[in-house]
Amino acid sequence: MSDNKNYLDKLTIKRTNKIDKVQFPVSPKSSSNNSIPSSNENVNTTKYSIHSYFVVYYFTIICYNTRWKETGEMSILKETKFILDKYHIHANKNLGQNFLIDDETVEGIIKAADIKKDDLIIEIGPGLGTITKELLERAGKVICIELDSRMIEILNERFALYDNFKLINKDVLKVDLKELIENEKFSTTKIVANLPYYITTPIIMKLLEDKLNVKTITVMVQKEVADRLIAEPGKGETGAITYAINYYTKPHTVIQVPNTAFIPAPKVNSTVIQLEVQKEPIVKVENEEKLFELIKIAFMQKRKTLLNALANSNKYGTKEEIENKIAEVGLDLKIRPEKVTLEEYARLVERIK
Repeated sequence: MSDNKNYLDKLTIKRTNKIDKVQFPVSPKSSSNNSIPSSNENVNTTKYSIHSYFVVYYFTIICYNTRWKETGEMSILKETKFILDKYHIHANKNLGQNFLIDDETVEGIIKAADIKKDDLIIEIGPGLGTITKELLERAGKVICIELDSRMIEILNERFALYDNFKLINKDVLKVDLKELIENEKFSTTKIVANLPYYITTPIIMKLLEDKLNVKTITVMVQKEVADRLIAEPGKGETGAITYAINYYTKPHTVIQVPNTAFIPAPKVNSTVIQLEVQKEPIVKVENEEKLFELIKIAFMQKRKTLLNALANSNKYGTKEEIENKIAEVGLDLKIRPEKVTLEEYARLVERIK
């Protein structure tokens, strides 16, 4: 057991900022037989079962044997393989699931999120908890929302001894995030997420349209999607969601993530972006819903001119009437939807309603 005790010495030194919250069942200060803490030690026996301590003990010793022995540092890759093997888990292709194994990516996400001890963090799609463990060490509270029921046992066992951890097994689109945030009563809330391609747009739109009291949204998505999300409206390859992103937030790129940062490796690369939520939208309109409806209709036929796209919808009057409104805004009648700025759409919707 001497090697294991040396490992725990390293663990205690490395993780001093969390030892006050997490009482490991084996530590350099434990008795020589490395037993479960006695009744006079600082353990909340009413909250944590004996099973929880054995689980943490199991994780601690096995993780040491698999990755700390030579370097004193645990790689995420080895940790992930150990957990997948222990729980007989494979990535769920139907959920667009890939497991993050890159230390630098995790560090980049954590640094960008700029987490403080008085922050509430909502993590969407924690998976195996690779980012979760870093969030728990820094935040006042972390609420994880995970759809995959297979991950629930893993997360509950892995973080059983953290008193700032909460787990919700539910589709995030069905969670009342506004009520959740209000009930927690933290002054600052930040969102961290790793989103699969097929659900990226609905989740981001929910986060924005619900007008949540959050400071930042730090999210990893496929690179192609990220490029469209952070594009400047009226320039480059944009989509309808580009305008919503720029209406509610200030977006920027955090880091580029190669496909080799995951197992199994996806066919495409990813990007971590951050959305700084603005207290007031960049443009003023009387009706936000009408604005985004106009943009959505325009982008349904983005290869056509703005004039033809709106005229074909049969929603904004005759083609001649639409032509006059576009001219009033000062736009070329041959302009395409992706070349119109957010400010120009705002002026147009006030005239075309």
